[in-house]
Amino acid sequence: MSSPVLPESLFRTLPARVTIYEVGPRDGLQNEQRMVPTADKIAMINGLSRTGLTHIEITSFVNPKWIPQLSDASDVARGIERREGVHYSCLVPNRRGMDAAVQAGMRDVAVFLSASETHNKKNVNKTIDETLAAFAEVVGPAREQGVRVRAYVSTVYGCPYEGAVDVARVEDLVHKLRALGVYQISLGDTIGVATPAQVDHVLRRLLAFCPQEELALHFHDTRGTALANILVGVALGITTVDSALGGLGGCPYAPGASGNAATEDVVYMLHGMGIDTGLNLDALVDISQRVAAWVGHELPSKFFKARLGERLRQGH
Repeated sequence: MSSPVLPESLFRTLPARVTIYEVGPRDGLQNEQRMVPTADKIAMINGLSRTGLTHIEITSFVNPKWIPQLSDASDVARGIERREGVHYSCLVPNRRGMDAAVQAGMRDVAVFLSASETHNKKNVNKTIDETLAAFAEVVGPAREQGVRVRAYVSTVYGCPYEGAVDVARVEDLVHKLRALGVYQISLGDTIGVATPAQVDHVLRRLLAFCPQEELALHFHDTRGTALANILVGVALGITTVDSALGGLGGCPYAPGASGNAATEDVVYMLHGMGIDTGLNLDALVDISQRVAAWVGHELPSKFFKARLGERLRQGH
């Protein structure tokens, strides 16, 4: 199907290509109640590596008591087939986690904190200042070893405990994270409260001092606005979008938060607008179908459901 001619007044700034940063194996699985065997996680990641993805977040080197689902981080990191041209990353909470990740062969790691104090305290049991101090023990040593460090900022658009979050807080964190030396900052709508006008306001404030390539979009679809919010960010020139296969995910410390923006839905939208991602949609659907069986429930991706329906009607 050919791409439509888009209204120039609305979409004159759309980029030619967007990078999808797949977080399904980590952010997607961490909230699943059914334990997924290590071999299945490895198969999921290996399959994702063959879809055209160039960035896959595979696990988290956190204390197993926090997230039992990801207690096999080292085994997963050592067990996957590393495909040339694909960056495999993981989440690390501190220097101990970073050291374990590097020992398991990881060359890309990510640190994380919240823009709201209450969520940060519940998530990592530290204040924001204490968390930033811990980052200093991770980012510098990682970069000295040639390991790239990304950062996540959660609750950018709203907190489940504090409500609205002042954009000035987010600006301050972006300044501090850039000073530490992270290469990119992913801006998380952890509970899915953001709306397009709010996203436009926040991103314009950040883009006033931060280059587009140093920011990434990370939206949850709790209230059905994730795709609209992503479109706003992409129209502003941000070309990295976090998403999770099938719409997997949620946050253990954000009650009621549903899954991430679904990779299939994001890719379908972008391709339909003439924006290249390099991804094979049918290959993504095939993996989502396997993952749905592993986690034991239907996945929320609308494109996934529609494609399965088409295949059923066609007798595949």
